[in-house]
Amino acid sequence: MTDLLHRLRDAVAAHPERTAVLAGTARLDFAELDLRTAALARALRAHGVGRGDRVGVHLARTADLPVALLAVWRAGAAYVPLDPAYPAERLAFMAADARLAALISTDGLPAAQGVPVLRPDAAGPDAVADGPDLPEAADPLDPAYVIYTSGSTGRPKGVEVPRGAVAALVEALEATGAYRAEPGVVGWNASVSFDASVQQWARICRGDTVLVIGDEDRADPARVAALLAEHAVTDLDLTPSHWELLREPLTGARVPRLFMGGEPVPEHTWRELADGGIDAINLYGPTECTVDAVTAPISGPGPHLGEPLPGVRLHLLDEKLAPVADGLVGELYLAGPGLAHGYPGRPGLTAGRFVADPTAPGERMYRTGDQARRGAGGRLEYVGRVDRQVKLRGYRIELGEVEHALARLEGVQAAAVTVHEPAPGDRRLVGYVTGTATAAELTERLRAALPAHLVPSAITVLDAMPLTPNGKVDHAALPVPAAQPAPAAGEVPAEGAGGLAEQVAEVWRTVLGLTGVTPTDDFFSLGGHSLAALRVVHLLRRRLGIELQLRHLLDSADLAAFTATVGKAVEAGTAAPRPALTARARVSGA
Repeated sequence: MTDLLHRLRDAVAAHPERTAVLAGTARLDFAELDLRTAALARALRAHGVGRGDRVGVHLARTADLPVALLAVWRAGAAYVPLDPAYPAERLAFMAADARLAALISTDGLPAAQGVPVLRPDAAGPDAVADGPDLPEAADPLDPAYVIYTSGSTGRPKGVEVPRGAVAALVEALEATGAYRAEPGVVGWNASVSFDASVQQWARICRGDTVLVIGDEDRADPARVAALLAEHAVTDLDLTPSHWELLREPLTGARVPRLFMGGEPVPEHTWRELADGGIDAINLYGPTECTVDAVTAPISGPGPHLGEPLPGVRLHLLDEKLAPVADGLVGELYLAGPGLAHGYPGRPGLTAGRFVADPTAPGERMYRTGDQARRGAGGRLEYVGRVDRQVKLRGYRIELGEVEHALARLEGVQAAAVTVHEPAPGDRRLVGYVTGTATAAELTERLRAALPAHLVPSAITVLDAMPLTPNGKVDHAALPVPAAQPAPAAGEVPAEGAGGLAEQVAEVWRTVLGLTGVTPTDDFFSLGGHSLAALRVVHLLRRRLGIELQLRHLLDSADLAAFTATVGKAVEAGTAAPRPALTARARVSGA
């Protein structure tokens, strides 16, 4: 297989003026990308960064981000994404655990004290490309990145993936036709701390243009749809949950090829895409197997995983590692060139998940923890998990990590976490505790310690945990989170039923699955999350015929403040109009 930096060198030589990166108003062609990555790589090497080192990347979603990631590879090191949206405590742990040799950031990171900090433009405007595209004696087994995932022991764990595995992923997706032969325009939608991002941004190396969709744009489906049209995006990676929000803005528009992964595709979504003739691919693969290992076109019969990518060996085994017969449920094991090295600094955990492959002496396979079976026609169907790991809105979550975080808080005697589904497709993380702390106190403390996707949407304080006969928490017996009671007299918005305030409140109740809300309620304290907030904005846009942005909800202290903002939008006929998309140079060769 060919290292991706060699392929990037070929793309630079073949089409130096072709657009490589689009981000906001910024545009980099391949020649400029080459200059900037070479200069930053040289600066990293000047600070002693070399093969096998890890470099933290703490940047917003701008053109600087792909420059930094490529420069780390060019210096021979592995990048460690440090999402600026993560709490300081989380970033501090990741930076220390990864043992960073350097950090690329525009504002530094207190957690990385003692580590050299470089700006992404460290070499200045007069940078020139020099030095080898690859460090001397670079090897496919050299690490390419370390991405942190939720850990069942209460702390996140890093997954170290070799650069040869990333090259193999790109070549396999090309071989199946998932990537077209001609250069395309790829919408980079996933967070850099989410392994699906690798499959998106690394396509620069094969000559594709990558559109970096900024955080504000990612949060606004209408804005995403406008960007896809403006830049004639050919490929977009997203979760099934995100498609639910993009469906309406894309009605009547040209829909790019959809790379759908991160969580199982629901039956209704599969049917909608298949019957509607939308070009879409279902992708399955854990972080430990380099993003994607199994693919299927979303067409024909209902949801299924598909077949392994070229080079991937897939086994359905029982608890004795014996193959299971068609129709029976087994655990999925994956092997081949996409396997990660393991979990740095955790040899025991690595040995428990990466085990000997009985079909290939001397080689390993990864125990995914996913259950599947061969159904009608031999189709591989996802069944569930063998453990307590869940997928919510594309994020892999170990319920044990959230339980550990809750149990450590003052005033908590015992903690349990599970998933509640108040309405079909609306799955939420919910927590249960015993002790003296209140739910509001615990939610506030968790937000300071955990990323938003790990904070339960509701916490219930119990007198005692339900237990199984052997004394363990009986998760099946945990009560349904209590719906908030209807507002007391005087708390219903003054306009009464049918008034604007009541319409806004009714949308909150519908989206959050509550029986009542009050003017002083905070959306996120009621269990709201980013996708729920998008649904609120979408419903109000449609019902009231106004232009509303996600930030209007995010910036509102409570329901009353948000209602006032909506009222101003109704009076003005628009809600602080979004800035028009700027005219940008056409993507040459796209």
